[in-house]
Amino acid sequence: MSALTTALYDVIERRRDVRAEFTGSPVADDVLMRVLGAAHRAPSVGLSQPWDFVVVRDTATRRVFRDHVAHERDTFAASLPPERRSTFDRIKVEGICESSLGIVVTHSQSRGGQHVLGRHAIADAGLYSTVLAIQNLWLAATAEGLGLGWVSFYREDFLQGLLGIPDDVRPVAWLCLGTVSHLATVPDLERHGWRSRRPLADAIHHDTWQMKERNRA
Repeated sequence: MSALTTALYDVIERRRDVRAEFTGSPVADDVLMRVLGAAHRAPSVGLSQPWDFVVVRDTATRRVFRDHVAHERDTFAASLPPERRSTFDRIKVEGICESSLGIVVTHSQSRGGQHVLGRHAIADAGLYSTVLAIQNLWLAATAEGLGLGWVSFYREDFLQGLLGIPDDVRPVAWLCLGTVSHLATVPDLERHGWRSRRPLADAIHHDTWQMKERNRA
């Protein structure tokens, strides 16, 4: 493989969902713009580019969102059986205030007008495009030596109200972005025993869907 190809696979391998490793040091503006630029270069159905990025630095706003996430974390924890809750209690689910800043990625289904080329049969193709922008952002952040964590313990209407996001625009992700002390070698959920990585062979099917022997019940 070429050095460029090796570097790409290395970034994919090193990418982590970061929670506890943030240092809080600022991210330089030029680096932030490169990372956002990578996200903005993502492929999108019909070139609709349905994403927007809300950069959140305000400390008070981040604290309010952190408290909301803590409530939702407690709600989820209360739904777990005792043995799963014991495992979950060891897992940190956000680095909202510890990270350098937050980036809220939104999705507008109306972006691109009424006739979006390629979306007539699959309405969610636009949402998939926004998620591709997040993946670009995540890999670019990793390549820049930054950490990124995707927070999903929140109610969409709460975040819309907190940031003044229009009702017809969906907040898809709050991303904690920032400088880190290091990136963990083993993902948190594996390290804490929540779930292990599925073997690649179990995910590959040839020509038709084939139930894997080990997954049959």
